[in-house]
Amino acid sequence: MRRPLRVLVVTLALLVASAGCSGGGGGTGDAVWQPRPGLDWQWQLDGPVDPSVDVPVYDIDGFENSAADVARLHRDGRRVICYVNVGAWEDFRPDRDDFPRSVLGRPNGWRGERWLDIRRLPVLRPLMERRFDMCRDKGFDAVEPDLVEGYANDTGFPLTARDQLRYNRMIADIAHERGLAVGLKNDLAQIPHLLEDFDFAVNEECAQYDECGRLRPFTAAGKAVFHVEYAEPRAEFCPVARELRLSSMLKKPELGPWRRPC
Repeated sequence: MRRPLRVLVVTLALLVASAGCSGGGGGTGDAVWQPRPGLDWQWQLDGPVDPSVDVPVYDIDGFENSAADVARLHRDGRRVICYVNVGAWEDFRPDRDDFPRSVLGRPNGWRGERWLDIRRLPVLRPLMERRFDMCRDKGFDAVEPDLVEGYANDTGFPLTARDQLRYNRMIADIAHERGLAVGLKNDLAQIPHLLEDFDFAVNEECAQYDECGRLRPFTAAGKAVFHVEYAEPRAEFCPVARELRLSSMLKKPELGPWRRPC
């Protein structure tokens, strides 16, 4: 009786995970996964992934997790998002020496990271293609490209909003070419221009800065918004999150396993 019960549990988990989703992922040739508003999620970028959280979506580091980690989450009925930094160079990544010095800008405030000159599309495209190949080959369903609003920061380069739109669309194209869904991380000002290019959004602290309403176009289009707060009490941001159909939770800034969802 134990084996059939396990099959039944996995089958039910898969149905739950796909209830708000459409399409496949991971470069299988199926339609790109489309996460729907309100899906619960886990975002863990620090430490070995804890697979015990009972949610349909996990967002984990693409470099630090293996194909076996992704497969385990899939067996439990999860969709899995691949976190990749596309806006800054990181001195701790295995491909760090592939980036020419000419594209490295000022430090971005995170240890070992420097902004990238996103105007240099012919240089950066093959580097990002290889990173997204990694996500696809490990079986991920989607990518979370981080730091896609360099134009609004002191990068050391004269970046414009148009430069950022061109780069972000290139990033979305690279993901879609590999059968991966792709999320727009923060970059609230450019949502009206990028909504059609991205399949979901990832946001940090929109409640703290009274900006959650700017994410409404995503949920209105039937696209999930995966949202976290670090300092705001849940009693303050959860009512707004529910009204806007955001997938919201409280996390600690180091993004370990701990979470408190709405």
